[in-house]
Amino acid sequence: MAHIDDENQEEKPLDPAMESVRRKMVKLQLISGGIMATLFLAVLVSIFYKLTREEGGAQPVATTSQPFAVPSDQPLSVTANLPAGFRVVQTSLSGSQILIYGETAAGERKAFVFDLALGRIIADVTLAGG
Repeated sequence: MAHIDDENQEEKPLDPAMESVRRKMVKLQLISGGIMATLFLAVLVSIFYKLTREEGGAQPVATTSQPFAVPSDQPLSVTANLPAGFRVVQTSLSGSQILIYGETAAGERKAFVFDLALGRIIADVTLAGG
């Protein structure tokens, strides 16, 4: 086996054409690395933003996690506590919610939304105007 002397293995300078190709490759590596770093930072910023921002819309106070169902052998029995002297004019049912429209003893028009799944009034709306 021949012994190779490290001192004789010095790198020879590249010819000018190869040197320009090497410089272009280094420049392209730096540019693509900068673009990738910028995009990585953009992803991190967007994740941080999503985790820390306040929700824009109002969140529901009470929700039911399961669809409303009544057992066939047991009818649902709930009581909607309306104000004393309230006169019911009209009712409407949508899913598990009942809209009760009427007038108070003082003649004020009101609408109540009663949720059967929750067993309570979830909205009290006073209607004003002519």
